[in-house]
Order: sequence, then structure tokens, then C-alpha cells
Amino acid sequence: MKNLREYLEEQINENLIQAVLSASRNKNGISKVKIRPIRLKGQICYQASATEGTKVLHKNYERMQLIEYLEAELAENFGQFQAQGAMTDGVVLVSKKGKMTIKQKHHAPVEKVQIQAHNRVKQYILKEGVPVPFLIDLGVMNDQGKIVHARYDKFRQINRFLEFIEDILPRLSREREVTILDFGCGKSYLTFAMYYYLRELKGYDVNIIDLDLKTDVIEKCNSLALRYGYEKLHFYHGDIADYEGVSSVDMVVTLHACDTATDYALAKAVEWGAEVILSVPCCQHEVNKQIRNEMLESVLRYGILKERMSALITDAVRANLLGSKGYETQILEFIDMEHTPKNLLIRAVKTGKKSDIASTQDMLAALNIHPTLARLLNEDQKEQQGGRQ
Repeated sequence: MKNLREYLEEQINENLIQAVLSASRNKNGISKVKIRPIRLKGQICYQASATEGTKVLHKNYERMQLIEYLEAELAENFGQFQAQGAMTDGVVLVSKKGKMTIKQKHHAPVEKVQIQAHNRVKQYILKEGVPVPFLIDLGVMNDQGKIVHARYDKFRQINRFLEFIEDILPRLSREREVTILDFGCGKSYLTFAMYYYLRELKGYDVNIIDLDLKTDVIEKCNSLALRYGYEKLHFYHGDIADYEGVSSVDMVVTLHACDTATDYALAKAVEWGAEVILSVPCCQHEVNKQIRNEMLESVLRYGILKERMSALITDAVRANLLGSKGYETQILEFIDMEHTPKNLLIRAVKTGKKSDIASTQDMLAALNIHPTLARLLNEDQKEQQGGRQ
């Protein structure tokens, strides 16, 4: 079994695509560090982009400098390191007692690593000038792959969503079929983008199941999937709360599921043991109807402030509840503020490390809030305990 230095020396080279330090122990205020190779003055270097609050700090390293940096950070500040390479993927997990577990998977080359210059122009995952059928049908591209000017915001949004998926690629297996559930798929342009990116561009064996209540949307999307030859992209009519079509999944995506429908999707994801959850909430009415606190009355009396505050509290509670079930959670900006106020994405990655929920429970009691997700997760826990008796 390789030690950390041996693993890093094998993983950190010209075949590295990207790597991420996460599970911060929060001693230095940095929550995550994303690493990518760059070309600087004709030499291959590695840029580490550290997220500290709302800021992103960049620093460049030579190969051995990066390896020493990673060794120090895993010893002191981070509990997880995920790396994706052209031929090798790997993960390093660090226990609270400092024990390191290293897992490495070799696979057939899926792409040639394109190392970008340091001062590069913004590189989108879906390239302008490369025609993509579903983007043409959406009116985002013309037949030559040129982006329609009036739809450029949509093009940016799709690419931003794919960047979130790019970050979690090391959590998806290359050795078997990966099952992804998409709840509230709607018009499904992001679903088609996800399938195209994972299967056509990255070579993952994915089976994506989409669920929505609108039969006309389901019929249209199925016909498009058939026309594009997307044989493992399926659309079904159904309700999130009642769906029992699978017993386990690798990733759950819920985009703009209205109000508590998001909570049912998140609870299902936890029940299935999903490795990754991506959720863009929508229409958060539940907390807005419940929230009551005498100290905050001077704020809550204004409807628009109450609505926004309730939405932010809702997402924070959801993230904390997922954390209590063994997920590392982040709340990220999905698209620019000027396009829509529904611009937050909850990303949860399963680590097995459960966070303390006591302070969240105290806040819920103080604000008179009884969120659906807390009830659903509590019911699921009681059922599991009952099954063991």
C-alpha cells in the first residue's frame, strides 16, 4: 500500500486534470482548495485556488512544492483530497485521529489533458464553435455552433452547472454504471447538458432518470433523447415524494423543485445513500409562514425582508441537516444575481462524518420553525431503528 508521498508523486504530474482539498478543519479559514495544472513561462506549474469566505486566492507551485504543500495541508488543515487524472483517479481520507486512507483507481485514458496558459481567457466546458444538438434545439447555438447573442446567459448558466459536476467527478465510479436521479427536471436543458458532458465528453457509463409532473414535458424530452441517441436518459411522470423506482443512487439532482418538494428530494437522496446531491431550491414558502421571533419583529414586519430571510434560513437549515447525516455541504452561487433571485445551489458530498446539529435545533426552536426536511429525516431514522429491533 502506498504512503501519502508515493501516492502524490504518482498522481501529481502532467496527466493531472484537477484536484480538490476539502473537509476543512477550519483552522486557517480556507474551506476548499482547487488545483489545476497551468503553463507558466513555458513550464508546467500547478495553480491552487483557495476559497476563503467569498474570496478566492490563487498561488502557483512547482511540482515538488505542490506535493510538500499537500502533505502539510492534509496533516494539519484538511480531511480529504480528491484527484482526477487522465489515467488515474484517487482519494485521500484523513480521520480525526490523523489516520490516512488512500484509494486509487487506474482506468483507460479518456482524454488528453489540455494545460491552459496562466492568463487564459475564460474556458467553458461546452465550447463555442462545436455544435451540440440540444443547444441548437434550445436556440442557444446555431447550426455552426455559434452562440446566439440573446441566449448567451443561458450558455453561461449551463456551463456553470457543469462546473459543479466537474468538481465531484472523482466521486463517480468509472468501473460500473452510475445512476443519477433528477427530480423536477422541467424543460431539462441542464439534464441534457449533464448527460452529454458525463457520457459523451467524459466517457462515464451513466443512467439518468428524470421525474416530473408535466406529461407534455416528459413526452417531448423522451422524444428528444431518442432523436439524439441518448439511450440511457429516461423521463418519467411521477411525484418526488412517492417515487420508489430505485433502491440506491449515486447522485441526486433537484433543480427548482417547488417549496417542500426540494425537501422530499433531499430526504430521498439521504435514504438512498447518494454520494452527491446537487439542489437548486425554489419557492420557499414553508419557513415564511412559520417564522416568528419577538426580537426580529422589526425585520419580519417587512414582507420582502421576511421572504428573503426565510429563504436563506431554509437553505442553511437544509445544508446543516444534510451535514448531520454525514454530508460535507456547501452553498454556492449558481448564476448571477441579475438573472434570478433563485441563485443558490446546495452541494452535498457524502463523507460519513456527521456534524453536530444542536445549534441548528436551537435556532429552529427560537424562530418557531418546523421544516419538512427535519421531519422526514427523523422519520427515516426512526424506521431504520425500528427495523434493527
